[in-house]
Parts: sequence; structure tokens; C-alpha cells
Amino acid sequence: MRQIPFLFLTATALLAGCPDREVSELTPAPAKVEYKDIPVTVNRDLDLLFVIDNSGSMGEEQDSLKANFPKFINVLNTIQGGLPNAHIAVVNSDMGTLGGPRQGTPGDSGCDGNGDDGVMRALETRFTNGMANVRYISDIKDDATGNRIQNYTGSLAEVFSEQAAVKNKGCGYEMHLNAMRRALDNPANAGFLRPNAYLAVIIIADEDDCSLKTGAGQGFFSQGDIANVQSFRCFSSSTTCDGNLGDQVGPRANCRPNDNSQYHEKIATYVDFLKSKKSDPGLLIVAGILGNPTPVSVTTRVRNNVTVPDLVPSCTYQGATLQRAFPAVRTSAFLKAFPQTTFTTICKQDLSDGLVQIAQLLKTIIGSPCIDSDLATPYQCAVSDVTNPGKPNQTEVRIPQCDQAHSVKPCWTLDADVAKCAATKSQLALNIDRGGTVPAANTHVIANCVTK
Repeated sequence: MRQIPFLFLTATALLAGCPDREVSELTPAPAKVEYKDIPVTVNRDLDLLFVIDNSGSMGEEQDSLKANFPKFINVLNTIQGGLPNAHIAVVNSDMGTLGGPRQGTPGDSGCDGNGDDGVMRALETRFTNGMANVRYISDIKDDATGNRIQNYTGSLAEVFSEQAAVKNKGCGYEMHLNAMRRALDNPANAGFLRPNAYLAVIIIADEDDCSLKTGAGQGFFSQGDIANVQSFRCFSSSTTCDGNLGDQVGPRANCRPNDNSQYHEKIATYVDFLKSKKSDPGLLIVAGILGNPTPVSVTTRVRNNVTVPDLVPSCTYQGATLQRAFPAVRTSAFLKAFPQTTFTTICKQDLSDGLVQIAQLLKTIIGSPCIDSDLATPYQCAVSDVTNPGKPNQTEVRIPQCDQAHSVKPCWTLDADVAKCAATKSQLALNIDRGGTVPAANTHVIANCVTK
């Protein structure tokens, strides 16, 4: 049950392709440095799409998501200027059989047709003054008055709790990535995406992605009684491992998405689709609370008096009952295709750590002055105003540390800020005293600070 910490981009990563335009760093280079990139003008528009597994094993996890959502929002509230201008939507992973034969009873863990077809869950009319088919939460700050313009009544946490109640009676062949793609293209969801907003896709699931190619439903769902080998069927046809061991019992090594699958879409197809939604790749964020991608192992079990191959859970935890999750090989590969990403295990009784970790990533990307690490004392930072970072017309102006009188401006200080930076080790914020001057458009504060 490992956690992968949220990403901090390095200066060289930020300036990839422009080796002669690197931002100044500390000299001599210290052993440990925290890198910060803080946009001076913060883009506060954030479109959040939650893709939630609604198969039969997800009841406790959904309850934990709803219970801990306020902690997620509490972190976003500490972003400069408060809660971003948010659109928040929820879809489930039920995409039916995509033209294949019906499996079981739809609405009771069965699969048919296009399932819920990536349609965002409508808010309950009691939260929308009786308006029906409000497909996403809108919570926007009015810059003129400072008030929030909301398309709902009640608290944000209460409304999201109802919106995220996708239940656990959906199709057991979870197509997380197909649901994401359809959600962002379905005309029923018009208005959710804003062209210049950050787009964050958050997948919460205890089984891997089983997304099928267009037209592959008939072939995939016509392989006999595949209900007996549900998790293994998706794994065996969508994933490849060293040795090509088929249904042989035992561990698997170096498992990865099978780009030559007869039935399943390549991960690159979904990566390219999501990237096509933003002209600026820096506006894309992906995250997952998933089954650990390793270990991967195959066993057998007896079902309906038949011995069938089965996939071994990659992690378990004890909730009200024993809960388990399966290797998220495909879904984690999707996450890794994006530089701004985070993953945490779903095998925890309390999902608060994962939600806070995702919120911290969003806060860092949107722009947070908080220093996450413990800093060495006395403070040593190289701080610059960088305009048009990473571009041919990049310019840099070094900013000195403020003296007691702030006699040279702009200058920087590190100040205790428990309210904004409560979740960080240092609880320090990097502040710039500009003396009332306004920096050029597309200026970022780039800082490298020595840590312990």
C-alpha cells in the first residue's frame, strides 16, 4: 500500500527544449533543494471530473469519498484567493457492453448497451431550486462583489456527497477511460468544459480499466460465460507480462498495457484525446486512487462448480468487511503519461490522505506560495521573476532577500502562514514585496530554496 508523492517539477523539466534559457539556481548547488513555480497571475478556473467505479465492490470506498470530500475542499480553500472558480462533475465507469450481448441484469451489476454513457450525474432538484438536469456543480467567485455565484443551494460538501452517490450496482467491466472520454464529448454535458480552465480528471476505482475499442463489444462479450472470470478476462485481454504465461498460476513480471489487444483500446488513444482538449498541456492534471499496480499474480477459484482462472488482489484492507483491489496496470499507465499527476492506493479504510494529496497537487499547480519542505536555516533561496518561462523570449530578473527596511524592491521574505500552509512541514509562505509595481503578463516567481 505505497503512496507516490505529488509531483514537483524541476527547473530543467520546466525549461525542456531551451537549455540556454535555464533559470538561475543557487551556487554552489546544495544537496537538497525545493523548487517552486508560482504564477504571479493565478488562473483560478478549475474543471474537476471525478470518474468513480460503481461496480459491486465499491460501497465502502464511495462512503469514504463522500465523508472526506470536505478535507479535499479545505485544501483548495487555501489557494491564493480562496476556493477556485470550480466546475465539479461526476461520472461512473458503467459503459455497458458497447454493442455486445447483455450480461446479467442491468442496474443490478449487469451490463447492457452503452450503460450510463458518460452522462454526468445530475444534481438533485432539492439543491437546484427545482431545476432538473443540472449536470455539474458550478461555484464561481464574482470578482466585482467577492460573493460566490452557485448553481446549487446548501453546502458544497453536501451537494457533492449526493452527486458522488453513484452506488455500486453498475457493470462489473469497468471502462474508466471510455467513461472519461465520453463525459468530455457527450452533448448532454455541454458547458462543463471551459477552454482556459485547468482540467483535472480524478479516477477512483478498485479494479483496472477495461475500456473496449469501438465495435469490440460483440467479440469481447461473446466469449462464453465470462461472468465467471470477470477480473481475469479484462486483465488477460488488455495486459501483457513477461513470458506470456496465459492462465498459468503464479506471479507475473513487468506487466503493461497490451497495445496489440484485439478488444481493448490503446492507452495512448486516451492520452491523445485528453491532450487534445487543451492547447496548453500545463492545464491538464490527472490523479487516481486505485489498486496498487503491483504485485500481479494469477490463481484459480471455483465458481458454479467450475475451476476458473482468477486475478489475485494487489492489496487489501479491513473495513466493515475485508476489502480488496486489483492491479491497476492500465489506469496507472494512463496517469504516468502526464507530467502533472499523482497516485495513491485505494486500500485504506480512510481515503482522506489520497484526497488531500490530490488537492495539494492542484494547489501547487494553480499556484501556492507555501514551502512544503523543512528549510535549512538561515534561509537560502534563489528567487527570480521569470517572464514567458521556457519560451525563446524568456527574461529573468533576480529578486534579492528583503532587508529589515525592505529598502530594495521587489524583494522576498519567508513568513509563517499557518492558515494557508497548514498542510506543509514548514508552514512558511514565500512572499514578494513589489512596492506596488505590477509585473509583466505571464510572469512566474521561480524559487530554489535549500532544505534540510
